[in-house]
Amino acid sequence: MNIVVILEMAASAGERPIVTEGGRSLSAAGLQRLARHAADRFRDRTAVLYLGPNHLAYPVALFGAALAGVPFVPLNYRLGEDQLDALILRHPGAEVLRPADLDALLAPPPGEAEWKPAPEDRDATAVVLYTSGTTAAPKAALLRHRHLLAYVFNTQDFGSANATDATLVALPPYHVAGVMNLLTNLYAGRRVVYQSAFDPADWLTTVRREGVTHAMVVPTMLARITRELGEAEAGVPTLRSLAYGGARCPLPVVERALRQFPGTGFVNAYGLTETASSVCVLGPEDHWQAIASDDPAVRARLGSVGRPLPGVEFEIRDEDGGTLGPDTTGLVFVRGDQISGEYAESDKAPGDGWFATRDRGRLDTDGYLYLEGRADDTIIRAGENIAPAEIEDVLLQHPGVHEAAVLGLADPEWGQRLVAVLVGSGDPEEIRSFARQRLRSSKTPDTVVFRSELPRTSTGKLLRRTLVAELEEAADA
Repeated sequence: MNIVVILEMAASAGERPIVTEGGRSLSAAGLQRLARHAADRFRDRTAVLYLGPNHLAYPVALFGAALAGVPFVPLNYRLGEDQLDALILRHPGAEVLRPADLDALLAPPPGEAEWKPAPEDRDATAVVLYTSGTTAAPKAALLRHRHLLAYVFNTQDFGSANATDATLVALPPYHVAGVMNLLTNLYAGRRVVYQSAFDPADWLTTVRREGVTHAMVVPTMLARITRELGEAEAGVPTLRSLAYGGARCPLPVVERALRQFPGTGFVNAYGLTETASSVCVLGPEDHWQAIASDDPAVRARLGSVGRPLPGVEFEIRDEDGGTLGPDTTGLVFVRGDQISGEYAESDKAPGDGWFATRDRGRLDTDGYLYLEGRADDTIIRAGENIAPAEIEDVLLQHPGVHEAAVLGLADPEWGQRLVAVLVGSGDPEEIRSFARQRLRSSKTPDTVVFRSELPRTSTGKLLRRTLVAELEEAADA
């Protein structure tokens, strides 16, 4: 069994539109016909490289590759030509689909496809995704058919969606959520509406025009949507569920969004490329309880990423690999059938099934996971471990601060000094005073600087290494 089974099951629904983009739609049965023609084209290739935006051809290429028995490799089409060429060279013999090639997948030759289905090997590689590389060079994560199916079957019921349900996908196609949004919604029977390029005003317009009931965004998208709305409510009565994830979401953004979307259930989803999407979620009930509660412990859950999904286990470990108890910060490990943890560069998955996420966090006594950022991001100042996220959350409470990044730069006296790089406006000394009143002095930024924007990946993750290198270069100059 491989992911083709999802398409075969969905195709039994007939000709109801299941994927929409740019005013065009495909039914699951139509998608199956096109995917078979694509499989004819891909049969003698080693992989299918997709270099385009969200498009009706995306699911055709994904399932065409699966039918042909070759990996599907969506690449970041926004990369420079040299970077893309280097990635393409890593896949000799692959079919390369650029934007100009996509419409051809929707207009196959007349007649039935001559495809012969490849053996359904659940252990074969289904998708290769390049990690964002925020703390190291990007690696090619291998997701096998069994990983993707485990996530779909553990989180969805087949045909459970209403006939009028629709999900808006604005995430880029090379993000793991782009792959899994297609598979889970197709399996549930929910129409997928693609936005080829994210724009907050167009996102809101599309939700209203298409009667969107479900959507997922990354935090930078959510922040831009809330800024677009200003003080107004969203006015999207059909939107029942709005998930956010892919990076840390500042609490002020979440709180503002909850006010602007009062009839929408929010879901904070935590996962990684290597875990085939989400492994932990903070559901709508948790959001509503947290925002309405006077209990600090319950309200604090709004800063968590929730509890593990079915079939997923978590452990918090110390630097020596020992298991830590509740409310103790350490390194986050995860295990489950959907977890890959395997890379093309090493071609070996974790031997004991536990995957080291490289995130730091803690589990409370009720099983809620609180993250403190990447292990590589920890700042050591005068021997004290400091999580940038704690300081960033405080700075974002200041009315003049829209985005914040706290970094550690080398210091001969303290080991590292704290530098806050902000997007917004204000007096640096007043902002330091604001932080000092809410944090102890050892966590108050030593320096505050303003920028027009922070360097981020296309999915909103902060590029800390880039920012540190720029600041160090400026200091040397």
